[in-house]
Amino acid sequence: MIKPFAGIRWRVLLAFLLIIGLSFLVMAGTLTNMLGRYLFEQRIRADRASLEKWAVQAAPFLYVGDMDALSQTVAKAAEELSGRVLLLDADGKVQLDSFHQVYGARLQYPQVVSILLSGQTADYGVHSLQSGEAANLDSMLPFSGGDEWVSYSTAGLIHSSRVIGVLLLVSSVAEMMQNLYTLQDNMLLIFVVVAAVAILAGMVFSSVLTKPIMAMTDVIRRMSKGDFAARVQEKGSGELKHLAAAFNSMSEKLETLDQSRNEFVSNASHELKTPLATMKILIESLIYQPDMPGELRSEFLTDINAEINRLSTIVSDLLTLVQADSHNMKLQREKLSLGALMKEGVHRLQPMADAKQQVITLSLQDSGDMYADKSKLRQVVYNLLENAVKYTQEGGTIQLTLQRAGRDVMMTVQDNGPGIRADSLPHVFDRFYRVDKARSRDSGGTGLGLSIVHQIVTLHGGSIRAESEEGKGTAFIVELPLHKG
Repeated sequence: MIKPFAGIRWRVLLAFLLIIGLSFLVMAGTLTNMLGRYLFEQRIRADRASLEKWAVQAAPFLYVGDMDALSQTVAKAAEELSGRVLLLDADGKVQLDSFHQVYGARLQYPQVVSILLSGQTADYGVHSLQSGEAANLDSMLPFSGGDEWVSYSTAGLIHSSRVIGVLLLVSSVAEMMQNLYTLQDNMLLIFVVVAAVAILAGMVFSSVLTKPIMAMTDVIRRMSKGDFAARVQEKGSGELKHLAAAFNSMSEKLETLDQSRNEFVSNASHELKTPLATMKILIESLIYQPDMPGELRSEFLTDINAEINRLSTIVSDLLTLVQADSHNMKLQREKLSLGALMKEGVHRLQPMADAKQQVITLSLQDSGDMYADKSKLRQVVYNLLENAVKYTQEGGTIQLTLQRAGRDVMMTVQDNGPGIRADSLPHVFDRFYRVDKARSRDSGGTGLGLSIVHQIVTLHGGSIRAESEEGKGTAFIVELPLHKG
């Protein structure tokens, strides 16, 4: 059982929200900082321009010591700039204060020191009234909403290229900061709304994404219970459709394999049971008829031997396929002539063909010299030729040809028999498959011969194909690479 929030749907939804949240956080932080930096730059330019104008007016009065004129100038500047204006001398002591509070105090603000000691003509900074902490104008987010922030703007009083004092403007930036806090609050509200919409969209999206996977899981459960006919619907497009198509293809192959297995069990049971039953009858006849004539006894023993050979053939074919499936089939390569093996096969099966008044013709346009497994290629030639003799009608013809095809050699076994139906042709190399089941049993076939041939040819690096036209005959074409054997 899948634990809550552990499924792929919830993981997709969580990843979706995480991406949206991080993206929104980065966007909100960037936007707030950009806006804050823009507002402060505007404020700095405005304060600096105004303050420098009043500094130019106050410098001559300070130089001559006209305090009345200085006092009026400071008062007018404070009224125009809507802030607190202080006038400091060259030692940093307050000479005038529009608030009339800190006369004679020495101020050590960085913005004052930079004018008196560093040679700057103007400076600007933002400080906390509670802690005196200087604010970093490159990042607006760390500003505390419960603190009160003020700006310090300074301009040098210069006479004869010498700094004789400093004009300091102290003004509140609370309104500006409040705008930034409001922007952050609005961003948070927007994020909540966007997150809610994202959750709904993510649930719909994850449902669409995981629905085919859940459907596939249900089908897998059905298949695990033996229902290999189950299929998933191939909807939509893209990767999920390709996955569904691949899964259905796999299911079809599993169903075919299961059907082949069931058919094989039935066929193998029948093939093994028939000779065993025949031998049982013959042996019981020998046991219960001790006075049986010698000729009849010999005939019974011959039939028993034939049935034993039939059983041996079936078991041998099965063992060959087991070796092929487990990749334990090894090739014992040696120099050989495929043409010689074809002559040998014709010689061995000529009596069977003569019994059916069939004509076998052999055309060798190449010797087919190669380095391969002689016993296995002998089996390939024998199986193909034996099938042609078995399934070709009396009086039919069988043609064997061998010729070069580039770096390969091509062997063809062609007959003028009944042929193979078009729907059966793609399956002739499937194990346990029989085109005509009744006739195959009558002829002693097991449905394994062509599958074994295909395995041997493939193991040699070659290929085999079947061409047939119903009512006109069948041809099996084997191509083997000479350089590989």
